[in-house]
Amino acid sequence: MTAILTSQVPIPSLERTATTPKPAARGGTSELDGQREQLQNLINANTSQARLAAERGDVAAAARLILAALDGERRMAATNPQVLQVIRPRA
Repeated sequence: MTAILTSQVPIPSLERTATTPKPAARGGTSELDGQREQLQNLINANTSQARLAAERGDVAAAARLILAALDGERRMAATNPQVLQVIRPRA
């Protein structure tokens, strides 16, 4: 069991390689940009902490931090405009 925890298994990166397009310029975009920036900072922090926890062998903490990063990604995706907002922008 300890061989698994101390082995040098590469940890896949959770960082996104492609950026998500920003919504079209409308009222309130700076607020959305602020929310997205906060979420991105949270995702980055959770990812780096998960990597450190995994390197220490703390699998449970690494798993919790990975789930927190994934939750942040889900929340960040929800800040994008919805389909109806793209088709019929509200004034």
